[in-house]
Amino acid sequence: MEKIRINMLARRAEDVKGQGVGSAYLEQVNLLKEAKGLFEIVINDTKRADIVHAHTIDPMNYLEFRKSMGVKVAYVHFLPHTLDGSIHLPKPIFRVFKKYVIRFYKKADYLVVVNPIFKKDLMQYHIPEEKIKYIPNYVSKEHFCIKADARLKIREKLHIPKDAFVVMGAGQVQTRKGVLDFVEVAKKMPAITFLWCGGFSFGKITDGYEELKKVYENPPKNVRFLGIVPREEMCAILNASDLFFLPSYNELFPMTILEASNVHVPLLLRNLELYEDILFHKYASGETILEFVDLINSFKENPELLEKYKKYSKEISEYYSKEHVLEMWISFYKGIIKEKVK
Repeated sequence: MEKIRINMLARRAEDVKGQGVGSAYLEQVNLLKEAKGLFEIVINDTKRADIVHAHTIDPMNYLEFRKSMGVKVAYVHFLPHTLDGSIHLPKPIFRVFKKYVIRFYKKADYLVVVNPIFKKDLMQYHIPEEKIKYIPNYVSKEHFCIKADARLKIREKLHIPKDAFVVMGAGQVQTRKGVLDFVEVAKKMPAITFLWCGGFSFGKITDGYEELKKVYENPPKNVRFLGIVPREEMCAILNASDLFFLPSYNELFPMTILEASNVHVPLLLRNLELYEDILFHKYASGETILEFVDLINSFKENPELLEKYKKYSKEISEYYSKEHVLEMWISFYKGIIKEKVK
């Protein structure tokens, strides 16, 4: 069988450091390389391809969609309403941008969502359900795994005591991610060390920039903002953490959750419906500052509870295995080529 030629449109996927789009793109391309003999993968190529797969909504990718004769696939990393709380633009420009996002998605023959709950959101824009496919994110267990020596090494590097209880959060510093709540929880728990990996990937257009910048530059003594951390260092910091805490208000499927589960770090998340079908209730959840404080205290004071949720994270990582997600991609790509030649 002739290889399926896939042109990955990844313009600007890695331009904005510290965001999940770039991580998801790299992981997917590396994953497909495991399917030896099935695919020919090219990046931002101009020659004919059987499938043109856009990872970003860059205007050049839109133009490529218009002229390509191949099957057009777009990765849905965000929806218009999930942009609220992420970036702040003048209202007229924001409205135009949101309309462009939907126009881009409608130009594709198929859309890939990383969370099944967002199918109905896309259908509200008159996108047929049959062109929306669910394939979850994937994180390599080679890059994100338990490393025995990493815990002490990174704690020494960051000047964190060996016996400290460390709570880690990650993501862009923006209102939507619940960064201010993360800090408010930390204020009530001065004996616990809180780390946040991530920075202002979108600079001054970040929603809530001025307020967040003040907190970022003058955090409580027990809070450390580590800035945008290279992916290779994220694994070490996760290994040094006792709990992963993400009080985000809106997500699709954060790569950071999969990274934490690969390292078997217990998860504490905001109580959002979108997690239910993808994390199988194998995480702790709360909604208010006091609930989060109580839950963190429970984890700190109860080693058995911590172990229970470590096993839960391990189970999540096993479900999103390389073999399982790769098979979904193989089936999807083969299926859309077969559909085209009918």
